[in-house]
Amino acid sequence: MKKVNLAVVGATGLVGRKIIEVLQERNFPIENFYAFASKKSAGKKVKLYDKEYIVEELTEKSFDRDIDIALFSAGASVADKYGKIAASKGVKVVDNSSNFRMHDDIKLVVPEVNPNVIEENDMIIANPNCSTIQSVVALKPLYDDFGIERIVYNTYQAVSGGGKNALEDLENRTALKWKYPIYNNVLPQIDVFTENGYTKEEMKMVDETHKILSDYDIKITATAARVPVENSHSISINVKLKKEFEIEDIFNSLKKGENLVLLDDIKNEIYPIPDISNGNDLVYVGRVRRDFSCENTINMWVVADNIRKGAATNAIEIAELLLKEE
Repeated sequence: MKKVNLAVVGATGLVGRKIIEVLQERNFPIENFYAFASKKSAGKKVKLYDKEYIVEELTEKSFDRDIDIALFSAGASVADKYGKIAASKGVKVVDNSSNFRMHDDIKLVVPEVNPNVIEENDMIIANPNCSTIQSVVALKPLYDDFGIERIVYNTYQAVSGGGKNALEDLENRTALKWKYPIYNNVLPQIDVFTENGYTKEEMKMVDETHKILSDYDIKITATAARVPVENSHSISINVKLKKEFEIEDIFNSLKKGENLVLLDDIKNEIYPIPDISNGNDLVYVGRVRRDFSCENTINMWVVADNIRKGAATNAIEIAELLLKEE
């Protein structure tokens, strides 16, 4: 891959710092690097490839220079304004916020699932919700082999998804981020409630799954809860398939999934847990079993690091696809 000029927007945040860390781990080919953040974070330093960079304040003129790719992790309002400015100046934008995800003219990409949707003229590409990413990685081989009729999501999402303040609440047993303390608690609300009684997080999973799989006939429902775990989301997925199967067929299908690891040895109590996924970019699936209450249906348990695969790494993998396109 050729070396590129790359910027990270939101470089001092939880995901932004993880993006920088993963860029170095993956030896991403960088010629010049720029770190942008809010005015209050300007002047801080970040380190990449043993070189320190001073964080600049993000302004409308930040992209008045030769930048090839910008990885945004700074919230929807920032992405809406500055992502569009960057794209208008020829910068390829990969955005981690919810701002662009459901725009008809913007691709929503998980590289293991739908890399082929990216085209050379795409200037903004959206990074999906963290829970959606790990779910569709696990669902993709089943979708290809059997077809999917219905999905029921129940998420058990780590506190790191709420950012630094949420992690401090868990550690200090406070309730500054959410209405209730997360320590020793489970909160059946992630994001705000919508008119239909579902939270925005739950509707994101429904809408994004439809878009990524490019199949709007799948019936999908979701319940998203926050649990007192520092990092790595766990998701219970109930999937009704279109074809009949033997359970061994399901195992063989899941083994084919890209960056998907099957951990399912119930005799030895081996299955995915957050400790296993924490700190790497794989998606783990286990507790795979037939749902005897519904025809052609299975249950499975999916775990992944939400800050890495659910955000930083997926964005970088998209950037790697952009380099291949060029």
